[in-house]
Amino acid sequence: MTDDANGQYRFYGELARWWPLISPVADYAEEAAFAAQLLRSASIPVREVLELGSGGGHNAVHLREHFEMTLSDLSAEMLDVSRRLNPDCAHHVGDMRTLRLGRAFDAVFLHDAVSYMTTEDDLRQAIATAYAHCRPGGVAVLLPDETTQTYEPGADHGGVDGPDGRGVRFLEWSWDPDPADSWTVTEYAFLLRDADGSVRTTHETHRTGVFAREVWLRLLTEAGFTPQLVIEQTTEDRTPRDCFVAHRPA
Repeated sequence: MTDDANGQYRFYGELARWWPLISPVADYAEEAAFAAQLLRSASIPVREVLELGSGGGHNAVHLREHFEMTLSDLSAEMLDVSRRLNPDCAHHVGDMRTLRLGRAFDAVFLHDAVSYMTTEDDLRQAIATAYAHCRPGGVAVLLPDETTQTYEPGADHGGVDGPDGRGVRFLEWSWDPDPADSWTVTEYAFLLRDADGSVRTTHETHRTGVFAREVWLRLLTEAGFTPQLVIEQTTEDRTPRDCFVAHRPA
C-alpha cells in the first residue's frame, strides 16, 4: 500500500513522525561507526559526505560527529524528522535515481534506502547519482539490507515508548514470492499509541530489491567506480551485511 498522492510508502509519509519510536537513533551507532571507517577509505581526506536516502537522519546523528553531512531523501516528511535531529545539516528532497545537486562531495553514503531499488535499472541510476556527486579520489559506500547471497526470509519485531506518552510496537515479516525476479516482500503491521492513550493499527506492504554480489560489482564498475565487497562487522545477532566500497579513480 502506498500514498497515492506522491507514490511514497505511508511508512515514510504520514507515519514519519513515528520513525524515532520505530527505529531509535541509538540503534544506528554501531552501523554508523562501521560506515565511518569505510568512508575514510577514500584516497583523499573525507570531510564532506552526501547521504542519499537519509530518511529520518538517524545515521547522520552519529556521522555528523566526523563529517559535514548533506542529507537527501525522497520523503519531505522524513526530512522534517531529520531536521529536528540534525539542524546544522543541509537537507534536500530528491530521488536518489535522479538527484543532481550540481556539486561533488568527498564521499557518498547509501544505507538501506538503496534496497528500495527493485530493478537493475533503478540500481544503475542510483549508482550513477553516487558517481556524479563523488569527487575524483573519493568513495561511495553502499550498505543494502541483503544481497542474493545473504537474503533470508524471516520475521522481526520492535518499537519503543517515547517520553511524550506515545509508543509503537511493530511486526515485520519478509519473504521472496519469486526467487527468479529481483525483489522481495516485507509486510509491516504497526500498533500506534498516541499520547492520549488511544491506539490504532496500520498495515503496509513494501517491495525491496535483492541483487547478487556480482550485479552490484558490475554496475559499480560500469559507472566508473573501482568497487570491492566488504563484509560488515557487527555484534548483532544476525547475518552480517554485504557492503560495497566503491572508489572513484583520482
